[in-house]
Amino acid sequence: MSRMNHSARPRPGQRRRMQLGLSLVELMVALVIGSVLIIGAVTVYTNSKKSYGESEAISRLQETARFAMSVIETDVRMANFWGLLKGASLVQAQANQFAGPAAVAPSAAMNICGVNFGTDLNSNLQGDNNAYTLSLSNTRQPGCDTLADFNTGVAWPTTATVTADTLTVRRASVFTQPSPGGPAGTLQVCTSRVAGRLMSDGGVGFPCAPQPGSQVNNLVVDSYYVDQNSQQQAGFPSLRRKMLVSIGGVPQFRDQEVIAGVEDMQIQFGIDPTGNSGIATRYVNPRDPTIPPGAQIVAVRIWLLVRADAGDLGFTDNRIYQYGDRLQGNGVTGNINVAGAAGMAYQPSGSANATINGPQHVRRLLISRTIQVRNALGT
Repeated sequence: MSRMNHSARPRPGQRRRMQLGLSLVELMVALVIGSVLIIGAVTVYTNSKKSYGESEAISRLQETARFAMSVIETDVRMANFWGLLKGASLVQAQANQFAGPAAVAPSAAMNICGVNFGTDLNSNLQGDNNAYTLSLSNTRQPGCDTLADFNTGVAWPTTATVTADTLTVRRASVFTQPSPGGPAGTLQVCTSRVAGRLMSDGGVGFPCAPQPGSQVNNLVVDSYYVDQNSQQQAGFPSLRRKMLVSIGGVPQFRDQEVIAGVEDMQIQFGIDPTGNSGIATRYVNPRDPTIPPGAQIVAVRIWLLVRADAGDLGFTDNRIYQYGDRLQGNGVTGNINVAGAAGMAYQPSGSANATINGPQHVRRLLISRTIQVRNALGT
């Protein structure tokens, strides 16, 4: 009995082998494998987060570009719409921008962005090429650059991107007003099939006949430009517009931000030289002196350059942007806010500002669209 118990007892060497753990080599191998797995997981997470951030930034740029273009496109398509009348030449009481102030709107508030800037109906589409002038007669007053903001009522100090184009659209509103017109102090167009009149007295002096023989529409005047600042933050550009409104029975212009993030706008007009085919044979810059008399603008080609609101030091925009009449043959610039950069291609990485939110390190999206003018040959 005692012998059996003695033989079942483990020998001292066996007991020691049963209690052994991981060796140092095994522990090191396990740590290396674990480290590789952790590093791999962290790398995948970091790359996924970076890719998500880039996709999110691009999506925001696309949303900004689509919205800005949709606002402009709606206006441009309806340019030269004058209610029941075919063309603006038969609308009485209007005046061109080289004449004296129109009797229907002689106030300083109506002429602050240029003499007859709001009443030159025959100039249904006009623009500035690589400039911010607005008025065809160059009579814009300083007050045009300190107009009250439409939404806040606070004066907006315009600081236009001087090498961007401007675009002005004049037309009648789509929605009609009851005859004879009103309220007083709103610029309106009263039209029939054979005649029309611009009025601001609610139709008191020259009543508009009841529908369907006549129709009353509000006058729409919108001037789009790019500002170096936005309500979001100073130094972050925006697409804005000067727009005709009536406040307290007084027709006047206000400034309105369309959307922040638009860095540049370039436009070209598609012209029909004969004025009767409705087909654009060539595209020209605004105020091109080679446009023949009697030519009609039948399409507008627009380029918008949109930028993100925040930069990324890991990204540098080395691209050279060529669009509109911004051509590399004219030179390359890193600062489109300098007058000498007009007509030059744009390379953000050439900017001297290397801060995180400077031109070098923000993402951009360039979009373009050609918009057909629905009423190019008249309503």
